[in-house]
Parts: sequence; structure tokens; C-alpha cells
Amino acid sequence: MKPVFIALDFVDAPTALKFLEPFKDVKPLAVKVGMELFYREGAIIIKALRDQNIDVFLDLKLHDIPHTVQQAAKQIGQLDVQFTTVHSLGGSEMIKAARRGLEEGADQAGVDAPQLLAVTQLTSTSEEQLHDEELVPVSMEKSVSHLAKMASQSGADGVISSALENNMIHQAVSDEFKCINPGIRLPSNSVDDQKRVVTPTKAFELNTSGIVVGRSITQSNNPVQTYKDIYNAVNGGIK
Repeated sequence: MKPVFIALDFVDAPTALKFLEPFKDVKPLAVKVGMELFYREGAIIIKALRDQNIDVFLDLKLHDIPHTVQQAAKQIGQLDVQFTTVHSLGGSEMIKAARRGLEEGADQAGVDAPQLLAVTQLTSTSEEQLHDEELVPVSMEKSVSHLAKMASQSGADGVISSALENNMIHQAVSDEFKCINPGIRLPSNSVDDQKRVVTPTKAFELNTSGIVVGRSITQSNNPVQTYKDIYNAVNGGIK
């Protein structure tokens, strides 16, 4: 089944854990912990989530010299998270270093190593920004495809990308290469700061490997039911 990661974009652990209380009987359950929450709480929030058997996607988008990334990834590997991220623009050697670090850390802790996902282009990045600010002369599709292939060849298990790019990435790499998609909104929601967005049903049609959903769930009047509806939609309407 394709996971739906609830983006826990909260300021602290008590707020995040309070939000999750109604989900105690919901299985499977997966969440994304990003920079704001992790930088505030550190490993404490990860342990609290794993103690509840919640799958954790730790999204820190590591991007530094290979040695620094390897040492940081080693620490992440010890946390028993299921997914984590690096920025593909850090290059092939950095991605390889991240893979080594994750495996070293997981081995030391006696847990499974997280799956490594590489960010291609942020879903907040427009084609205009790509050309005018980053001075990238190729199209968004070509940039994403190139970065995905490089990430795969460097040991990444998949990428973070817009669902609109899934089929192109699968064709460039393989059907087994994971495409985890943020920028997911319900039809009734605003797109906020995202530029390349799709609905959960459209993500299913575009062969997603899993999706990240934040405000559509966390700001819903009924977060549990909204999560269940989105989970069913992204898994083809399976009840």
C-alpha cells in the first residue's frame, strides 16, 4: 500500500502529539517530521512517534560536503526512521556518503537503515525561477529527470518530486524507483506556497509511490476522516 505521510508542521512535540491522539487506532499511520519540529525537539519526537509504531519520514534535506553529510546521516541512521532526505544538488559523492552514513548508523543501533530519498526540484520552484534565479538552461522536466538518474546511480532509493513528474522519472530510471510526492491538495484547498500541485486521486493516476499531505489534514475539521479518505484515494479507492 502507498503511504500517506502527514506533515507534522507544528512548533513543538506536545502540539504534534496532541494532534495525533485521535489517530491512535488508525493503521497504517505515517508522518513526516521536518526541520521546524526536529530542530526544536530532536530525537525526543522521533522516539515518541516510534514508541507508537508510527512510521517516520525525517525530512531534513541534507546538503553539505560529503564528509559532513555522512556523519549527519550516521546519526539519523540510529534513530529508527523509515525515510530521510538529501538534496540531489549536493551531487553524487554526497549522496553516496549519505547512504554510507545511514547504513553505519543503523548497523550500530541494530535497526533497519532508512530509505534514502533525494530532493530534485522543490515543488515551490517554478520554471521561471529555475531559469532566472538558478540560471538552469534546461526545462524543469529535464532537470528533474537528470537529477533523478544521478540520485539512483548514487544509491538513493527514490526521489521527492512533483507527482506531475512521476512517469517521466520512472521512464528515466525504473518503475521500482520511488517517487514520493509533496504538493498534494484536496480540490477544496488553496495551493498556498506550492507551485506544482495535484490531488490525491490524480497522484494515484500518476503512479505515485506515496504522498506527503500537510494542511489538508492538519487544518481539517475531521483530520482522521480526511486522512482515511486521502489514503483510500491514493490507493485507488481501496477501502
